[in-house]
Amino acid sequence: MTERETHVVNHRKGAKMTDDSGDATERWALSIVMPAYNEEETIATILEQLLELDCVKEIIVVDDGSQDRTCEIVRGIDSPLIMLIEMERNQGKTAAVRRGIEEVKGDITIIQDADLEYDPAEISAVIDPIVRGRADVVYGSRFLVRKASRVLYFYHFLANKSLTFTSNLFTNLNMTDIETCYKAFRTPVIKAMSLTSKGFGLEVEITALISKTKARIFEVPISYYGRTYEEGKKIGFRDGLWAFWYILRFNVLTRWSKSTRRYIEQVNGALAKL
Repeated sequence: MTERETHVVNHRKGAKMTDDSGDATERWALSIVMPAYNEEETIATILEQLLELDCVKEIIVVDDGSQDRTCEIVRGIDSPLIMLIEMERNQGKTAAVRRGIEEVKGDITIIQDADLEYDPAEISAVIDPIVRGRADVVYGSRFLVRKASRVLYFYHFLANKSLTFTSNLFTNLNMTDIETCYKAFRTPVIKAMSLTSKGFGLEVEITALISKTKARIFEVPISYYGRTYEEGKKIGFRDGLWAFWYILRFNVLTRWSKSTRRYIEQVNGALAKL
């Protein structure tokens, strides 16, 4: 293994959720995978907000070769729920998420960016369809009935809509926002993924893979507090072009590859036992 790793994984706790009647009937443990790259300005705030959630079992921060104080700040937060994994060099969001998924132990896994564009207070609403036994995968959509959304770049909005539309053509899903950060899974659904895309191809690859399984997919509305490039936004024009390529790759070129077939079999088998 080439990464330096610092693990803090002593204490674990489950999440108490309620059914439609309001009675606490089941316990669910939530794993949060957080890729981070040069997020010294926001990471302490986002971690503090996540630690306030009762459902958190573990927060796995994967530092993707940051050159600022991101790791130092994470180490300075005294919580046994936080695990820090340090990548020796920057490898992109997919690599960071893939590494974090290797460590998850909760019943539900969700991806959380290290900036402040998404509100951790809405995580309970995102995972609720899974908790209630209605879904296996839930996307938090920024384009359903919006709660709150910062007004920013029209071209980003147009690119997100175009990518989602193109993806839907190949997956035959009626998604509204595949590029959202908030994606929650019954852990076996994402644990079995052998993610191979680079950079921001993660969203397309995940969507293409789950579309081929028997997983029940839901969307719920979320807020979106986007940031400008001056405030640290990283995704750019090239990432959008790569996303279109990944739509073709994962929905057509590798649709019947051995790894894809193996993933489908593993997930469908795991879901049948739940």
